[in-house]
Amino acid sequence: MCNLYSNTMAKDAMRQLFTVDPAQDALGNAEPLPAIFPKGMAPIVGADTDGTRWLRPAHWGIVMPQVSKKTGEPIQPKAVNNARGDKLRTSGFWRKSFEERRCLIPATSFCEAKGRNPATYVWFGVAGDDPRPPFAFAGIWRAYKGNYGGGDLREMITSSMVTTTPNALTRDTHPDRMPTILDPEDYDEWLTGTPDDAFALIRPFPADRMVIHQSGEGLKSDVGGPSPA
Repeated sequence: MCNLYSNTMAKDAMRQLFTVDPAQDALGNAEPLPAIFPKGMAPIVGADTDGTRWLRPAHWGIVMPQVSKKTGEPIQPKAVNNARGDKLRTSGFWRKSFEERRCLIPATSFCEAKGRNPATYVWFGVAGDDPRPPFAFAGIWRAYKGNYGGGDLREMITSSMVTTTPNALTRDTHPDRMPTILDPEDYDEWLTGTPDDAFALIRPFPADRMVIHQSGEGLKSDVGGPSPA
């Protein structure tokens, strides 16, 4: 699973990388994000039914309504930021989003914590010539309107990151799951392909095409310092 990632790309760079027309960019004055946590807002790339791509800010975590086990009354919803790839087609909570609303989640690195008291934070990324080459996670999205966060009525786009089995590089830090990183050549297939074709893309990214950017205690943002949150 993943509970922390970064996206330090400039907005213009995201539009160019993901082939988004400026008219379809709803990010506003987007700033680089060195630490994105669950329930935070971050850019996603989606596509309309005609294939037109768009950039929008999304709440990281698809909202799951909950009810009290004691009273049966609605309680504070839960935000689910990771979706297991092997459950996308069998879970009623995920299935429709996977079939109809897949997205790309732009990133420049992601973090997994190892151990406790203190934890070691390991920041992973893809290999390349730049210090933090950009890439995209496989994601799904859903619109939400309802009471959320202290009872306030909110209307927003929400997203979850699709996870898969770990590769040899990430397994030592997190032996169970890693985010699904997509090859750029597969972006269109993930966004607009059939569910069968998209499902085939949920697999570990090759370990030899990844790197560890930094590792240590207290590294809760990908700038070498403490969390800004």
